[in-house]
Amino acid sequence: MSGAKKFLLIINPIAGGNDKTELKESVYRFAEKKGVELIEYETTGNNDEKAIQEVFEEYKPKRVLVAGGDGTVKMVGETLTHKDVVIGVLPAGSANGLSVDLELPAEVDENLEVAFSGRYIEMDMVSINGKKSLHLSDLGANAELIKNYEEGNVRGKLGYALKAFTTLKELGEPFEATIEVNSQIIKTPAKMIVIANTQRYGTGVTINPIGRMDDGKFEIVILKSLDLMLIGKIAMGNIPVEHDENVTIISAENAVISTNVPVSFQIDGEYCGKEQRLEIEILKRQMRVAVP
Repeated sequence: MSGAKKFLLIINPIAGGNDKTELKESVYRFAEKKGVELIEYETTGNNDEKAIQEVFEEYKPKRVLVAGGDGTVKMVGETLTHKDVVIGVLPAGSANGLSVDLELPAEVDENLEVAFSGRYIEMDMVSINGKKSLHLSDLGANAELIKNYEEGNVRGKLGYALKAFTTLKELGEPFEATIEVNSQIIKTPAKMIVIANTQRYGTGVTINPIGRMDDGKFEIVILKSLDLMLIGKIAMGNIPVEHDENVTIISAENAVISTNVPVSFQIDGEYCGKEQRLEIEILKRQMRVAVP
């Protein structure tokens, strides 16, 4: 297949703790059908960025297919920023929030059709204290939940449900936040502040109904209270933002958030410790991603 189109297939073998053999076989079958030659790279967690860059420069693939979770997609996106290549996402991790937001089909062959030949968008990223965020980062309750989940030993949705209950029960007083944004200073109590490039968490919950990942802006979503009523509204995917005095959404290109005490913080499903100051800016058109 020397004259064939070349695609790079990047597999994270440990993402999501599931076996990738079946997915891999499907990708190879599909590639053969499409007359595409696959160059395969398995991540090791050790210097992957450099290795991927070298493989990319050697073969100059037209597309890069990523089988892993959000963390793997982000790592590849950062490694190949501003390269002339489209990334096809094959969700195979424990956190696949990006695939939910991209509205990728759940059916493997339909998803492969998108990854191999779908149109693409030029997706923004958000820089938070110098770290890049693809879709959703937050301060407060959800970050605390992720920390508790990582420390627990029950995985999957049940693990999250159990930890959500205890996290809410143990959540203390709201923290005080000062937000410098759009030439104004907002002081507010909050149980959770989301920095959103997209709309939905991996669970399918819509937290930022106005979010678009290619509009050159991010949103700050301030949740002042987190009672079960509000969580129910969010879980049902219908925050009536205009009518809820407990939710404020602000669109911006940059902002600084300071808190009165150190608060748990997470980026794209990864717990990052406690923070008291976040410097945030949008990074426009960072990677091309295949969409249906």
